[in-house]
Amino acid sequence: MNKEKRYKILSIFNSKYPEPKIELIFSSDFELLLSVMLSAQSTDVIVNKTTKMLFKIANTPESILSLGLACLKNYIKDIGLYNTKALNIIRSSFLILTKYNGIIPNNRIELESLPGVGRKTSNILLNILFKKKTIAVDTHVFRVSNRTNFAKGKNVKEVEMKLIKVVPNIFKLNFHAWFVLHGRHICTARKIKCNICLIFKQCEFNKKNFNIF
Repeated sequence: MNKEKRYKILSIFNSKYPEPKIELIFSSDFELLLSVMLSAQSTDVIVNKTTKMLFKIANTPESILSLGLACLKNYIKDIGLYNTKALNIIRSSFLILTKYNGIIPNNRIELESLPGVGRKTSNILLNILFKKKTIAVDTHVFRVSNRTNFAKGKNVKEVEMKLIKVVPNIFKLNFHAWFVLHGRHICTARKIKCNICLIFKQCEFNKKNFNIF
């Protein structure tokens, strides 16, 4: 895909969704951290349902630690890999409280030192909380980037590096949210909705489906 077509795609998304929001529900930096940690291999719907109950009881490092591991597991048991995630949340809460004075770190090295926080999670946090022009590549971004031919790659790191190169700076801040929303609601894994796609003219996917579902 050439740069003119990429620019057109991003311009269309910018016009339609000038202030895109991720679908995780949170009201603090710490709540977003927990939500993103819980979202790995799970859906935002299930995460939001889980955190709605959890955050009423514990939504700070102190209250999470007071809740304890066993009780935390009970709150998040509907989430995939909840045992591992619960342990990571407890350990990260302890580090945030004791090492970072209760404040979420604003740089990649410190964020990724937290148990359960990898590159994708740190990219999301840096992008949303600190307005850094990072691009997190999750399953939706990876699929849309490859399918449309916007940025092809064999793995998420390869796609991320390509996106960092080809996405103009003026669009980097919102790129992740645009492609996640597009991948979740239009360019889905199975029943793709090309008939209502904003960028079907620019998309280079060779198996477009214009059936109405």
